[in-house]
This record gives sequence, C-alpha cells and structure tokens, in this order.
Amino acid sequence: MSHIEEIEQFYQRTLGHIPNRLADTGHFNVFRLEPYIGENAKPVPYVRRNYYKVMMVEGEGIVHYADRIVKVNGVALSFSNPQIPYKWNRTDLITRGCFCIFNDAFFQNFGSLQNYEVFHPIGQHIFHLDQQHKEKVEEIFYQLFSTIESDYQHKYDLLRIKIFDLVHLAQQMDKTQIPKLSVSTAAERIANLFMELLERQFPIDEDHREIKLRSPSDYADQLNIHVNHLNKSIKTITQKTTSQVISERMLLEAKKLLKQSDWNVSDIAYALGFGEPGHFSYFVKKNLGKSPKAYRSEG
Repeated sequence: MSHIEEIEQFYQRTLGHIPNRLADTGHFNVFRLEPYIGENAKPVPYVRRNYYKVMMVEGEGIVHYADRIVKVNGVALSFSNPQIPYKWNRTDLITRGCFCIFNDAFFQNFGSLQNYEVFHPIGQHIFHLDQQHKEKVEEIFYQLFSTIESDYQHKYDLLRIKIFDLVHLAQQMDKTQIPKLSVSTAAERIANLFMELLERQFPIDEDHREIKLRSPSDYADQLNIHVNHLNKSIKTITQKTTSQVISERMLLEAKKLLKQSDWNVSDIAYALGFGEPGHFSYFVKKNLGKSPKAYRSEG
C-alpha cells in the first residue's frame, strides 16, 4: 500500500521492458487500452504512481481512490496524479479507450499541474462524457498519437498543449455529469484499505523486525486522506476508534512474540514501535493485567 510505482515499473508491468527515457524533456507516452482490457485484463495494484495519467475509457468499471469509489458506465475521462493512490476494478468490462502518461519534468517551466482541480488531491478526477465531449476527447487523443509519431521539431510543446486542452475541457464541463460518490461504500473502502495496510505491518519476525506505521496519522498519510476522515470511516464500520483497532492488533502481536519468540522484552517493545520499554510494559499491563515478563512466564 505504501509502495509508489515509478514509470519504469509501469513499463515493466505492462510491456515487460523499459523503453528509452527522454533525457531533457521529461517523459511522455500515449497508449491504446485494448492490450490491457477485456480478455487481456490483468490485476492492477492499488498504489500511488509517481507519474500523471489521463485516460478515456468506454464500457463499465469501478474506480477506487483514497476516499472515493466511482462507478463508470459509458464513456469517461479520468485524471490521475502522484498524490492519490488508485486502481480500476473490472477492467474486463471496459471495451476500448486510450491513455497517456507523463511526469512532472515533462511540464517543467510550462505551468504547475497542481493548480488545476483535476490534478489536485481533493479535486474532481473522473468525468462522464456525452457524445459531444466524447468526440472532442477522441480527436485530442488522435492528435496526441499522430504528434508523438511525427518528426515535428517542437512536437513535445504541442503534446503539452493537447494535455491542457483535455484539462480545460474537463474543468469546463457541467458538474451534473460528474459521477456521484457513495458515502457508505466509501467508508467501507477506507476501512478495508486501512485494515489491509494494518495487516501488512505484521507478522514481526527476523525478516521484518519492526512496524513502520504506529499512529492513526501514519495510516492516514499513507492513504492520502485526513486523519479525521479515517477516524470517522473506521468508527462507522467497526464502532471502534482507529487507535483502538491499532492497539488491539498490536496487543495480539505482542502476545505472540512474548509466547513464541526468544526476543527480550526491549527488542519486542522497539519492534512494535514503542520508544521506551517502559511504555510497552505499561501497555501490556494495562491490557492484560500483568507485566510482559509475568505473561511470558505463564504456562
């Protein structure tokens, strides 16, 4: 969950090899979706990507963002940025489409992408397209394909202009065409992502000697949402606070390590993220009614 996919990893995952990078102008490329959808669909990881992506899809699908779930049915235009983890589910139901990817360096000295709502972490990122907008988007992507394959000296400047055409088209669209968010489903999604991320901290063993995330804020940062949003979602789904859920899982791991490992109490305390062994001892005694050594010595 905390992994960030680089452009090189995208190419390795999709093409099986890494093409030559653009040394001075950053990186830009454009693709058709057909090799990656339908019968060719492969699982897509839910991670942040260290690059931008603009995509037009036709068909059905479900998009998961850090705090949103959007159902697509028809034609949609989506904008992804490095600040937001995301994935598309049911790509086997998408019939056609195309997308382009690029990094920050490609737009260096050409304006800040973060100033546009479609690339802002809390902005709108998916737009349903009517027939008129579909035709406009298709024409822009056609120009992207033809431009990148051309020998035009300033083709990368022209590619940047075409990306801004897509951005401005989306931001000028009627807001009623924006897919609606299911709040209850979003809370479930956040809770599931949190629980998955929590479980990835364990088990503690010789190959994984310490947890990386300790507090609700740590988890919220990894999920790219505000900690209050995380707390509200966890409370809605589990009827417990985020801190309670973390503590319960920490206690379960502490009990296992005390009974099944030969690590001393200090090693266990540090592995579980306690700055001082005394804090760990207080935590165990508060929850189990006895000290770590006393719990370990029990039959």
